[in-house]
Amino acid sequence: MSKIQVMEADLANKIAAGEVVEKTMNVVKELVENSIDAKASTIKIELLDSGVKEIKVVDDGIGMDKEDSVLAFSRHATSKLKKLDDLFNINSLGFRGEALPSIASVSNVLLKTSDGKTGTIVTLKGGEVESVKSGDIKKGTSITVTDLFYNTPVRLKYLKSLYTELANITDYVNKMALSYPNIKFILTNNDKELLNTSGNGDLLKTISNIYGVVVASKMMYIENLNDDYKISGYISYPELTKSNRSSITLLINNRVVRNNEIVKAILESFHTYIPKDRYPYVVLNIEVDPFLVDVNVHPTKMEVKFSKINELISLIYDTISQKLSEKTLIPKAIPTNVEDNYYHNFKGITYEVNDNLYKYSEKETEDLKEETPSKIEEIKFNFDTNSKETEEEEEKNIEDERIKDMYPVGVVHGTYIICENDKGMFIIDQHAAAERINYEKYYHALSTHSKNTIDVLIPYKIELPSNEYLILEKHFDILKNLGFDFEEFGTNTIIIRRHPTWLPKFAPLEAIRKIIDIIVMNEDFNEDKFNEKVSITLACKMSIKAGDAITLPDMTYLIEELRKTKNPFTCPHGRPTIIAYTKYDLEKLFKRAM
Repeated sequence: MSKIQVMEADLANKIAAGEVVEKTMNVVKELVENSIDAKASTIKIELLDSGVKEIKVVDDGIGMDKEDSVLAFSRHATSKLKKLDDLFNINSLGFRGEALPSIASVSNVLLKTSDGKTGTIVTLKGGEVESVKSGDIKKGTSITVTDLFYNTPVRLKYLKSLYTELANITDYVNKMALSYPNIKFILTNNDKELLNTSGNGDLLKTISNIYGVVVASKMMYIENLNDDYKISGYISYPELTKSNRSSITLLINNRVVRNNEIVKAILESFHTYIPKDRYPYVVLNIEVDPFLVDVNVHPTKMEVKFSKINELISLIYDTISQKLSEKTLIPKAIPTNVEDNYYHNFKGITYEVNDNLYKYSEKETEDLKEETPSKIEEIKFNFDTNSKETEEEEEKNIEDERIKDMYPVGVVHGTYIICENDKGMFIIDQHAAAERINYEKYYHALSTHSKNTIDVLIPYKIELPSNEYLILEKHFDILKNLGFDFEEFGTNTIIIRRHPTWLPKFAPLEAIRKIIDIIVMNEDFNEDKFNEKVSITLACKMSIKAGDAITLPDMTYLIEELRKTKNPFTCPHGRPTIIAYTKYDLEKLFKRAM
């Protein structure tokens, strides 16, 4: 007797369900995508007990006739692919023909549908059709899924808590609403409304429906294209961030997707504008010829692969970077009744969504403790004034009018400089401002390979452990390219006789040690990342600190230098340098304006 046998349809559907349907969110996803493909203008999702007890999706799409309503529950039955070539030009959200039979095999399903001519009601239990009869319903489709995983108790056992299941569903429906602002989405759980969008095609209005008015008011529109891709959507001001990546919504031809490379490009474009552990709000739709993107990577159709990915990455990075560089990014003081992490808030239900659906690899952390004392003089360090390179740079270094002229009037807690002008009051973090100034000066010197050096009166002797010295020895060329003149001196020791002029004048040896530490700790050398790391580290460690006493002329100098930077609004770690209280804000606080 043959050992190999063709699986029964019921068993095959249950196996397929293991890939397509892992939790209640997957059921909602597949049903909602079918409604969108059916050209629905309104989609209502009704849940009982976070969908574990019942999921009902109702739409006003094109519906089905009697024959199609039964055939739809057969494996690989689909209206979206006709021939092999269609697989390389997919314009619909669904196309595999696995979703409905997979869902039906692990639940009880009631389908009510009408194509505008005839109505049909189909009842299924565990994937088996129990009855098919005529019905009198309006055009559209209603699918009710109950007792999910009743015949696969192991999978039911591994469902998360009702709270987590609801959070995952809500997060997904939010992203679909952002993907299709022209469709009205209504989401309820146990008759409590969680989401109700207008469906008028206004993406910013949909953002407001989902994240709230405060978030929507802090979003910027972006749009750009190249030969292969067109991108459009909204990005948040840097002051508006979240603690996880669920605030980043990626859409490919209006399909919600995940892609690490795109997320990385977005985060890199926000580099130094936001802290490393924070993420901006982004709704980004990428329009591309379906031939250049493969969505047939995984049954959930959320993993995608691109042709010409580098062109897309460059387009995204350049567009966001340019937008940020054009904007005045001074945050206004936030009223105390606004939550600084902008939790989702729907009809009195406040929670932060579970991020399992959009999970990425863990990011590395860095120690950013500020320990080393420093002086105001580091802000004032100069390149060789005889350098032609420096003269050209000074001609270009025009004051940034995004920060208007302001005048310091004092300092609070030895840290926060209070300034004013005719527009209002401004508070500047002296350390963050000094960091930004020094960071840009260090980075300019490193990236332009400034060769201005100075002899050391008394050579610096640096001794390292043998394991660190071996790594440094391998990368002596890095030190030489930076302008260091040194020689080996005994065991595991070098002597520095000449160093670049851009090193801090008050602590050059400490700065040299930090540069060597960075070389030793990053054996795989990348010039751009190295320059960035050195610039941030030196700026952080060598700038004035919170509590350092500075004079009024120092404050004035600091403000003027900050105005000249490319990004005067944040320090290299993404913390704000300046916060504004407009004159109107102050008058409201003191009840002079109502």
